Amino acid sequence: MENALFHGDLVNTSRIIYTPSDFAKEALLHIQEIGRLQATKPHISKREYLASYLFFIVSSGSGVLHYDDKDYELNAGSCVFIDTRKPYSHSTDDDLWNLSWVHFDGPTAANIYQKYNERGGQPAFEATDFEAYQDNFNYLYEITSSTSYTRDMEINTGLSSLLALLMADSWHPEGAPAGSKKTSMLEVKKYLDDNYSSKIALDELAKRFNVNKYYMTRIYKEQFGVSIMDYLTSVRITEAKNLLRFTELSAEEIGLKTGIGDVYYFSRVFKKIEGMNVREYRRQWR
Repeated sequence: MENALFHGDLVNTSRIIYTPSDFAKEALLHIQEIGRLQATKPHISKREYLASYLFFIVSSGSGVLHYDDKDYELNAGSCVFIDTRKPYSHSTDDDLWNLSWVHFDGPTAANIYQKYNERGGQPAFEATDFEAYQDNFNYLYEITSSTSYTRDMEINTGLSSLLALLMADSWHPEGAPAGSKKTSMLEVKKYLDDNYSSKIALDELAKRFNVNKYYMTRIYKEQFGVSIMDYLTSVRITEAKNLLRFTELSAEEIGLKTGIGDVYYFSRVFKKIEGMNVREYRRQWR
């Protein structure tokens, strides 16, 4: 149900209140409400104990979010991501704001929100790529207002993309110099992507980036959710699968070319990860 435009004393708003299918409620990320708001007077909005997660962006104007006993100043380009089971309020000041918001939930939402917090995600932040959030919102609004019979699946896709953006912007370890840990670990990841075929040892990697080995391994896993060596193995196996499918190289040649090792070790690692041996994989996918 969509109100084309609601004209009130405090705001003008267009919103869609959405009822997902039972399947969507049980299996998918789903929207409860989505809309746009233009403030016409300074005001405060309060909510509490909603079974929902709220994301909104400030397109223009400014105001304040009060959440978890803290105040967060919001300006054009600010984003908010909160669990509305907790009480919250937001207020525009004299520089009246324009907001775009979406309330959503889903069977995986709580775990994702927990991971967002573990990575240092903040209730309010300045987006790395604000336009990407705007594009995502526009997609969600368009799909929610459509009559597509695959609407619930498309909404799930859009919300997954939103959460991927949020997760990318969530890396804020407390106490670190601005950007230092994030930059160094991104450099380590890029080095692994570019040099996976070479022999790589943790001691040499730590020396290359002038960082303590134990600190490096801990922060890398915190940021990317996987250990350095497991990520390296994943990159190598992915390239090995590409070579098995699209070249005539032998298993021995592929093992050496991807940096995994001799044919016996390569075969053992490949089967452990893929659940089938090299020959079976090549036969299935060619």
